[in-house]
Amino acid sequence: MELDRKKEIKHFRDLAVYRRAFKAALKIFKLTKEFPVEERYSMVDQIRRASRSVFNLIVKILTSYLLNFLIVDTLTLLWWRK
Repeated sequence: MELDRKKEIKHFRDLAVYRRAFKAALKIFKLTKEFPVEERYSMVDQIRRASRSVFNLIVKILTSYLLNFLIVDTLTLLWWRK
């Protein structure tokens, strides 16, 4: 697999790590459907929540990073205009 590092990231869905985490979460969801009924409400729930949390954290971190970058960039611009 060749990485295309020159591609501009416009959305968190453009990140390869996000796409991989999302695909893994879908696979985990499909696999846990085959678990025994008695495990559906304990182990299955925990596994599914953990798999979803990975790509949710990626979005949260990227959003926080971009927001901080935007704030610092804006403040720097305003400071240099004085």
